[in-house]
Amino acid sequence: QVQLVESGGGLVQAGGSLRLSCAASETISSINAMGWYRQAPGKQRDLVATITSGGRTNYADSVKGRFTISRYYAKNTVDLHMNELKPEDTGVYYCTMERPPSGLGSSGGYWGQGTQVTVSS
Repeated sequence: QVQLVESGGGLVQAGGSLRLSCAASETISSINAMGWYRQAPGKQRDLVATITSGGRTNYADSVKGRFTISRYYAKNTVDLHMNELKPEDTGVYYCTMERPPSGLGSSGGYWGQGTQVTVSS
């Protein structure tokens, strides 16, 4: 059972930056896609960014050009660099890893406990 632990959340002013990091308890397989989702208060959990084993990335339209997802096999981590933060970026950010046959982002995948990001205006 892979454990995912997020860190790096916090309170930041609009326009600021944060870096979230997700550490896996085991060696990240080169096969599994990974990603970040977020859940704002009263809303569903939505995709923020994903990265495949081949390094292909995908971003929500709302964060394109501001957020960057990266994975580091040597450290078993996946980071999310967030720039030009906006109040609407506020939410709990969750790291997830694909767990075949469940697809990335499904309830059958591996999920972290989440880290709170709050952007003040």
